[in-house]
Amino acid sequence: METRRLQYLYELSRMGSMRAVADLLGTTTSSVSQQIAQLSREAGVRLLEPDGRGVRLTPAGRRLAEHAQSILVAVESARLDLDPRAEPTGTLRVAGFATAIRATLMPIIEDLALRHPQLGIMVLEHEPSEAMNQLAVDGIDLALTYDYNLSPDPVGNDVETLALWSAPWGLGVPSADAQKFIGLGREIGAIEVFSAFQHHQWIGNSRNIADENVLRLLASMAGFEPTMSHKSDSLDLVEDLILAGLGVGLLPENRPVRAGLTILPLRNPDLRLRAYARTRRGRSNWPALGLVLDRLRQG
Repeated sequence: METRRLQYLYELSRMGSMRAVADLLGTTTSSVSQQIAQLSREAGVRLLEPDGRGVRLTPAGRRLAEHAQSILVAVESARLDLDPRAEPTGTLRVAGFATAIRATLMPIIEDLALRHPQLGIMVLEHEPSEAMNQLAVDGIDLALTYDYNLSPDPVGNDVETLALWSAPWGLGVPSADAQKFIGLGREIGAIEVFSAFQHHQWIGNSRNIADENVLRLLASMAGFEPTMSHKSDSLDLVEDLILAGLGVGLLPENRPVRAGLTILPLRNPDLRLRAYARTRRGRSNWPALGLVLDRLRQG
């Protein structure tokens, strides 16, 4: 059996349709169908059966898809493990969100440029869903992603995850509207904070649904539906919108505060952003990637 055909079957088991597999792998549905049909002949069993206008895996197809994942991981590991002690060379492709790139990756890049000049790093700024899509189609080697503890982002078992760091996030509001919370002598809960701003407009992220999911979750716990009037993936623009009185939105608690803007902590439930390094399973034996992952583990 050719590993390429096994990949078609495995991706079909994940994606559910030949069109989705074709889009993912940059081919046509006809090619996907032909490759799986050939695999079926090689295996000597039916792998697909009709399901309405589409198809689904037979029990034998599902079992082979499970084997396919293990086979693909093993083949990739073998390819990368030919000489794990070799000097890291080549170009490591990294996609991630700006905060992780600037705070976590850039110091590593600067150090590696001196210690391992044969290793190049290509940096692409992407939100988590964009980075994970690129990782799935082998467009990158390493994804730096995030989620919130109140909106987890699960990944499949074909992805290896390294937890990097977490940071508390709060609600950015105009300072004049935050005065009601000053001097109360007690901790203000997240639900009370959200209730106080239920009639304001709200600012979400234009490229990641996780922010809006958190806003809607906490708002529902406070008993209202937020009016999502604005969206931006730039924290500077979120601040500009808040200062202009156009809405309130999520911001890191440790972000330097501009005059006229206050970041109210969110407690009980606490809100934390969690950063991760994610790779395709079996790839971390590549010396270049393994080196960067080791540096990320060291913090």
